[in-house]
This record gives sequence, C-alpha cells and structure tokens, in this order.
Amino acid sequence: MSASATEIRLASRPQGTPTLDNFDIVDVEVPRPGQGEALVRNTEISVDPYMRGRMNSAKSYAPPYEVGKVMLGGAVGEVVESGTDAFEPGDLVLHGFGWRSHAVVTAQNARKIDADAAPREAYLGVLGMTGLTAYAGLTDIARFKPGDTVFVSGAAGAVGSVVGQLAKRRGAKRVIGSAGSAEKVRHLIEDLGFDAAFNYKDGPVAKQLEEAAPEGIDVYFDNVGGEHLEAAIDSANLHARFAVCGMISLYNATEPPAAPRNLMQIVGKRLDIHGFLVGDHYDLQPKFVEEVAPLVRSGELKYEETIVEGLRNAPQAFLDLLAGANTGKMLVRV
Repeated sequence: MSASATEIRLASRPQGTPTLDNFDIVDVEVPRPGQGEALVRNTEISVDPYMRGRMNSAKSYAPPYEVGKVMLGGAVGEVVESGTDAFEPGDLVLHGFGWRSHAVVTAQNARKIDADAAPREAYLGVLGMTGLTAYAGLTDIARFKPGDTVFVSGAAGAVGSVVGQLAKRRGAKRVIGSAGSAEKVRHLIEDLGFDAAFNYKDGPVAKQLEEAAPEGIDVYFDNVGGEHLEAAIDSANLHARFAVCGMISLYNATEPPAAPRNLMQIVGKRLDIHGFLVGDHYDLQPKFVEEVAPLVRSGELKYEETIVEGLRNAPQAFLDLLAGANTGKMLVRV
C-alpha cells in the first residue's frame, strides 16, 4: 500500500467559470480504519456537473463544499484493510468519498459491487447515479409512453445518452438529441440510434429543433436549460411533459439569466414542467437494475466513458466536463 495518500481540496470559491486555482492538491498520510470501518484505495472517481453548484456557498439541495476540505463525489475502489465484518480485503465497493486516493468507509455509506456483472466503472455511470437519473426522469417524471416524440438536450452526456436509448427501446415515435460537435451528433445517430440530432452551435436551437421535430415534441429531458428550454417550449405539443434534470449552460453565470421569453405558452399548451433530483427516486433502483443491467451486459444499451488518468488531473477533468469535452460519463482513474 502506498505510504501517502492524495486529496483534492477546494482552495477557493469560483467567481464564474472555475479555474485550476480553485483547487489544492495535497499529499497526506494514509488514514487508518477504526472499529466498524474499512480503508478503500480508490480506483476511479466521478466528476459530475452538479459539483459546480456545491463549489458555491449558496444554500441548495446539497451542502456546499467547504473551503480547505476534500471535495466529495462518487468513487469505486478496493478494500485494503478492514475493521468490519461487512467488508473483506479485496472487495470492490461503491461510495461517496471521491476526490481522494484513499477513503475510510462503513457499511452504512458504502456497498459492495459485482465486477463480474459489469465493469466497475459502470457503477459510477450507466448502472449508477447517472443511469438511474435517466431512468427516473424518463419513466417517472416525464411519464413516457410509446409513440411520444422525445427531445434530449446534452444528449451525448452520461445521462442524455441513456435517456435517448431507453426511449427508443420503449417505443418512442422519434428521438432527437442536441450536442456540441459534429462528432457527437454522428455518435448519437450512428451509434446510439437517435432518429435525429443537431449541433446547437450551428444555429438557433429553436430553428434546428423545429426542423428535427416538425410535428412537435411530447417529452423534453432538459440537461442544459437556457436557449434549449425556450426552444423546447416553442416545439412542445399540448400536454407535453418536461423532466428538468440540470441546466449546465447556466452553472457559471455571474448574473441571473433572462428567463425563456415564451413562458406564456406553458399555460396555453398546459405543459407539465417538473424539476427532479435522483436522490428522491432511489425506490426505483431495483426496477432500474432489473431492466438496464441485462442490456448493459448484452451490449444492447451502449455507453461511452471519457477517462482521465491520474487523480492529480481531476481538476482539469472537471473543467473539461463543464466545457463539454466529454462523451458519455467523465471519470478519473486514480
């Protein structure tokens, strides 16, 4: 076992777009587990868009990261020392103490994973929080039904790519995605089976969406907000359902953005616009795993990962994520 451990700490709160100066990389002694605890050597950690909000001091649905303290996030790793009957050395576990090389966990805040059922990285993405987010948003929040036309923003990301594939498998009439490059657009259509996709940088989102969905949309899964949300309202059919998962286009804004200019259409079209957090839907985990795990094993549900090597590169990986440099789930291999 390594004689030292590494931690990524929040050095300062960003104003607008974060920079590398907002992070500290610190080497410390490897922690020792006490009674009822286990020491885990992390192998992969997750970097996710929601972490940007936790860098601020504002009260939100998750506590802000503390300046000078280790940032937290999903991680998988191997138990190297155990003081609990719940875990043995060699066990692979999933927990929420990422952004560090070593973590002390308990049976209450970590769970064993089966690397024979799926690659361990999948438990941070397609079989983890992002996959469940896609499943809950599509099935429970947007109340998807066969024959719906579905629009997904940020469709090449970890959540959006699963949303689109699940919608197709469940009988969508048409699935449309937006992404930020020609290569991602190609990936959505050729690899993931979307019916149409467009690069939001190529022109007004409203115009491109109207061309891709001439009969309108019934479901919108929002990962981006801003111009995308306004465009979706324009293209929405009567009684369309919006599952609002995130608004990454606004995360680094220093001033409140202008609201969509067409909000009155919510009334006339009787739209259901519903924000949600995956943490409220863990009751769906068994159904989600039952349906999605076999599709992952068989390769029927495809997923991409952008893997950055080295824990010390986690801050840059996070900045790249916010800039849209990833396809699928962004991970850091410790």
